[in-house]
Amino acid sequence: MLRKKTNGVARRPQRTSILSRVGENTVDRRAFLRGSGLAIGGLAAVGATGGTVTRATAQSAAQTAVETIKSVCTHCSVGCTVVAEVENGVWTGQEPGWDSPFNLGAHCAKGASVREHAHGERRLKYPMKKVGGEWTRISWEDAINEIGDQMNVIREESGPDSVYWLGSAKHSNEQAYLFRKFAAYWGTNNVDHQARICHSTTVAGVANTWGYGAMTNSYNDIHNSKAIFIIGGNPAEAHPVSLQHLLKAKEQNNAPLIVCDPRFTRTAAHADEFVRLRPGSDVALVWGILWHLFENGWEDKEFIRTRVWGMDQIRDEVKKWTPEETERVTGVPGSQLKRVARTLANNRPGTVIWCMGGTQHTTGNNNTRAYCILQLALGNMGTSGGGTNIFRGHDNVQGATDLGVLSHTLPGYYGLSDGAWAHWARVWGEDLDWLKGQFATVKGEDGEDQNLCTLTGIPVSRWIDGVLEDPANTDQPNPVRAMVLWGHAPNSQTRMKEMKTAMEKLDMLVVIDPYPTVSAVMNDRTDGVYLLPAATQFETYGSVTASNRSLQWREQVVQPLFESKPDHEIIGLFANKFGFADRLFRNIEMDDANTPNVESTLREINKGMWTIGYTGQTPERLKLHMANQQTFDRTTLQAVGGPADGDYYGLPWPCWGTAEINHPGTPNLYDMSKPVAEGGLTFRARFGVERDGENLLAEGVYSVGSEIQDGYPEFTYQMLMDLGWDDDLTREEKIVMGGIVGFEGLDATVGESDDGDDGTTSPSGDQASNEEVGEQSMSPFPSDYDEKVAAINWKTDLSGGIQRVAIAHGCAPFGNAKARAVVWTFPDPVPVHREPLYSNRRDLVADYPTYEDRKFYRLPTMYESIQKNDFSEEYPIILTSGRLVEYEGGGDETRSNPWLAELQQDMFVEINTRDANNLGVRDGTQVWVEGPEGGKVKVMAMVTNRVGAGVAFMPFHFGGHFEGVDLRDKYPDGADPYVLGESTNVAQTYGYDSVTQMQETKATLCKIWAA
Repeated sequence: MLRKKTNGVARRPQRTSILSRVGENTVDRRAFLRGSGLAIGGLAAVGATGGTVTRATAQSAAQTAVETIKSVCTHCSVGCTVVAEVENGVWTGQEPGWDSPFNLGAHCAKGASVREHAHGERRLKYPMKKVGGEWTRISWEDAINEIGDQMNVIREESGPDSVYWLGSAKHSNEQAYLFRKFAAYWGTNNVDHQARICHSTTVAGVANTWGYGAMTNSYNDIHNSKAIFIIGGNPAEAHPVSLQHLLKAKEQNNAPLIVCDPRFTRTAAHADEFVRLRPGSDVALVWGILWHLFENGWEDKEFIRTRVWGMDQIRDEVKKWTPEETERVTGVPGSQLKRVARTLANNRPGTVIWCMGGTQHTTGNNNTRAYCILQLALGNMGTSGGGTNIFRGHDNVQGATDLGVLSHTLPGYYGLSDGAWAHWARVWGEDLDWLKGQFATVKGEDGEDQNLCTLTGIPVSRWIDGVLEDPANTDQPNPVRAMVLWGHAPNSQTRMKEMKTAMEKLDMLVVIDPYPTVSAVMNDRTDGVYLLPAATQFETYGSVTASNRSLQWREQVVQPLFESKPDHEIIGLFANKFGFADRLFRNIEMDDANTPNVESTLREINKGMWTIGYTGQTPERLKLHMANQQTFDRTTLQAVGGPADGDYYGLPWPCWGTAEINHPGTPNLYDMSKPVAEGGLTFRARFGVERDGENLLAEGVYSVGSEIQDGYPEFTYQMLMDLGWDDDLTREEKIVMGGIVGFEGLDATVGESDDGDDGTTSPSGDQASNEEVGEQSMSPFPSDYDEKVAAINWKTDLSGGIQRVAIAHGCAPFGNAKARAVVWTFPDPVPVHREPLYSNRRDLVADYPTYEDRKFYRLPTMYESIQKNDFSEEYPIILTSGRLVEYEGGGDETRSNPWLAELQQDMFVEINTRDANNLGVRDGTQVWVEGPEGGKVKVMAMVTNRVGAGVAFMPFHFGGHFEGVDLRDKYPDGADPYVLGESTNVAQTYGYDSVTQMQETKATLCKIWAA
């Protein structure tokens, strides 16, 4: 099955020699150099070989024309440009984007083989359903009707929350937005995506430290770093192309690379300092470093005084983490951590990088806040070469998170409050009462009716319990009865034995994906399973947000293959089936009855996403950037000349205001060395202005050009009036604000605004200039206008006027505050070390216990009731998991790619040499790995010192085997991945972060024995 293909469509002709290549009349210079291996000399080499190059004639050019189309790799979040070569509608070849400032002509193994992802033979080719245990082909029309009819019955009997809509980080921004909007119109917050189980603790921890929960700088800005500190990340395998940016800093700046990981990874092989910590001891490690910084006075005292709140409380906690105690908990000698601390202090600015090794813990939010506090103490925030560079996993996990495919928020992180729903109802032109009426109502603890639109839904990490838990123990009226897994691999989640039970208990399971995922085979259902073939992202188009917050525009490479359909068309089919398509798409142009227009969808996003600045990235600006990638500087990401002169590549959010003000995007968050209008920013005033009598606003520091030369709160209309800046608003902006608070007749009295899209009155804030309206009288505005609009703020002003005026005066719309080192609303206001639920260090459990059991996200969540049991004698080895360079996510699509499948054909477990010898296990033999909850997997042993004694590692990309049983015969014919294997998550265990319900995958226990 793994022999290499030789069909002519998939492969280019073999390049046999220079002579054979130069003999082709239509050879171009680049193809010649590529084929010959010549780097210099160019066409002069042709003469040396006696060959000739002739100008292509019109006839030959027409016969051999190859269309090149730019897209973006669909794997990790670096955002590599793929240049597809298409002939007669067939994708025949590809090149890396040489002009892309992100990948600079590089690809990893996954990126180099994405053509096969689209043209793969193992794809799901048409809709199917299981009937009597057999897969049966059905039509799209029948599938939508059958699924829709069953969902309507479930809705009628058990309410809208009994259908769980699980979205995807594989959706484009426009598809993700429509997915979340669709869930709102269906009437549920039981909607989520992969970010919950990869970086939700990052978003919570980072956003609650300084305002926004995203990567602060960029891969490219690492070129300016003087030190690189990586913890819980392995970019050499998880984000391979990003490594070129790290190595440039290492070589160019002599920047020391410090890698903290329980495992000696391929990234650690590049390190100047490798710190092997015990899994689950991240906070203790960071506090151990800070102990040396504080003890020696190496912290940035002035930065802390002016821009940080709560560091004194951190000092009190850090005092406990002496070198001796730190070593007892982490296993890292104090002398090494002193060396790390000195290195970071002597090489500023330095960057901190993390990934899922730091996030997937019951204390994940503590870990991410500790990393942030380390950077605040060093003064490495808001500066080029500094920041927290959080490498996101999937190609659009940043964008899908921004667009609100989450159970606790609406698009733009607006939350689920009444005010958030009112904002989006205004954007959508929807009747708020009708929208709320789509949701179920329950009795609250006070006996009053509570609409579930304001209650967080069940997160994807816990959907299993939404099915299996007794509703009497939950805040949901009825259990989940139908599950829609849309672009999601279930083997990326823990507790797979219970997941199998949950799948079998459902009334219906719907899988929407280009490839049948493990969902298709891991349950023993004989009926009630539907597989719907989604198109890949190469068969559609739209925007996607890279890890650095830059938006890029994918062009459609080929038409949808087989009977697959793009995700936004499938959303349209369901919306029509449920009867609310006319409402859902009322302000969006339609390509046909079921397909919303992508550009029009982005314009609706631009009308509502004021919080994080998705308002300036119009389709036209994004397409302009993609077409002119060569004009952007490879380090600063700023265009130097050209049609996008001054813009930062991809308009990294926040791109403030409407597109008309031409904000260039924000390359590095919180960098006060630039004016806000030119991409500068302060820390966000998100947490009030005072706490315990202490000032939460910045003290005496501000962005360049700011007219307020001190800290200040977020901007409201009232604040503009207090400053005397309200007269800077245009007439049109005031009309829009008046409409927000319900003034009747303002449009008729003062005039209407056409938004340029569909001729309707615009709530978008497209602005007339001051020159056009400045001489007109404002008398038509009611006398109580100022009073009523006073509370409108920069987030809810649909005109964009408040943002525009604030920026015109040099101010950040969201205020100028201190970062907070203490988050008083979290279970641990000051991050503390807590032992994992399944810990083999019972001495540390006594000193650093976990939380008490609690209920949140609608479900009871266990902590202490698990940790009180000692499993360490029977399960003595710590089990952790991670990524491989060859595969991505759950691995269904990459294991279905023959070029990647050939590279890694076996699922395995890494076992330390000492442990293997003690267990009688030899390299390459089969072993059983069992977790303390009874799940076990049969895998190949890799005996290696990559892992320390007492630690085992497994990759999480495999599936298709289940506890020793090969499930290949359960896949639809021809749709089984080339490589199958056990999923590590069958052996992984219960455990969820105390704030976000992030799953614990990095620090559980197991036992291993020879099979």
